[in-house]
Amino acid sequence: MENTNPLSKTHPCFDKEAKGKYARVHIPVAPKCNVQCGYCNRKYDCVNESRPGVTSSILTPQQSLQYIKAISQKIDNISTIGIAGPGDAFAEPEKTFEAIRLIKDEFPDKIFCLSSNGLNLLPYVDQIAELDVTHVTITINSFRLETLAKIYNWARFNKKMYRGIAAAELMLEQQTEALKALVAKNITVKINTVLIPGVNDTEIEEVAQIIGELGAATMNCIPLIPTEDTEFSDLEKPSSQLVRDSYRAVRKHIKPMTHCSRCRADAAGMLGNDNIDAYKLIEEYAAMPTAVDKTKPHVAVASYEGLMINKHLGEATDFLIYKQTETGYELVERRFAPAKGSGDLRWINLAKTLNDCSYILVNGVGAKPVDLLQKVGIAVLEMSGLIEDGLEAVYKGKKLKSVLKTTLGKCGSGCGGNAMGCG
Repeated sequence: MENTNPLSKTHPCFDKEAKGKYARVHIPVAPKCNVQCGYCNRKYDCVNESRPGVTSSILTPQQSLQYIKAISQKIDNISTIGIAGPGDAFAEPEKTFEAIRLIKDEFPDKIFCLSSNGLNLLPYVDQIAELDVTHVTITINSFRLETLAKIYNWARFNKKMYRGIAAAELMLEQQTEALKALVAKNITVKINTVLIPGVNDTEIEEVAQIIGELGAATMNCIPLIPTEDTEFSDLEKPSSQLVRDSYRAVRKHIKPMTHCSRCRADAAGMLGNDNIDAYKLIEEYAAMPTAVDKTKPHVAVASYEGLMINKHLGEATDFLIYKQTETGYELVERRFAPAKGSGDLRWINLAKTLNDCSYILVNGVGAKPVDLLQKVGIAVLEMSGLIEDGLEAVYKGKKLKSVLKTTLGKCGSGCGGNAMGCG
């Protein structure tokens, strides 16, 4: 199917002529993945590696809007804003759609695109169309179940885990139906296929033929990047000859994308010429607190004397509870913390004690309580400085030099995921 969408002429990933004229920005708001691929190792906090699935930081939807405003002042001719990981855009679709809505309200003239492994895409096709997302990329690596079973270690769908042939059947059905549904909505679809020597390298033409018949606009053959701590880490990179032969086969059935830069999940700038300063900017905005949840209107503070944020979470025997008022901030009460020495139960009980708080402001914190508190919607902001400045940050979104780090949406390095959700 020939790509007749006029917007593709300004989308650098969908049109080779646009590559040197228009910039794109990826916002890393999708940290989680619902599939484990044999070639993927999502990696955070990395600015020295350039491959799909890598990002320097994770942004919330609100942080993404502020980041787009800032990066638009530094990069000219941005035509496209995309969500391409580092996980999958539909592993947590509410974050994906919230980011699009927020940014689209401020930048209605931009092209919006999404990338996905296709597993949980189908239920959201109507929503994609309603938000006027015009371009979607799906990674389809084969139409043969035995091959897909080698590529996908597991898939999680509707709270159920699938492995082996069952995972392959699920992936193939969901990807195929999602492609059909998107085409029916006149959404332009690009297919990414990872070229894996000895696994699917003899099936590339078959994939091209089928997706062409189903209405995809273009196909991108992405040579495998053997990555440590993955199942395919010991495989060789595809040879230049294999890549050329694959594109020759694709060209018989569908327009090939031949200018892919294998972008990071936080890429910004022209394809092949990313703006390195964007990584620092993302880190800056990732450290910004996001708005206080209206259903949890209070903020808890760990402080020795009631002026500074200067106490470690584990050392806190009590917390100061604040709320926002028309004239500023009001100390509501002092609440005592659960006693030390009870392990995880201490943090579970603390979550109950602070169940009306969106944030806990502390001077230090360990990984275990952060994880437990985050699961119940309480974010821990690690910082130093005046309590009032901390409250200004969380209630009004003001940037603070004293913020040490946030724990929202963070995941450790070496996570497994989809990576090739990248557009």
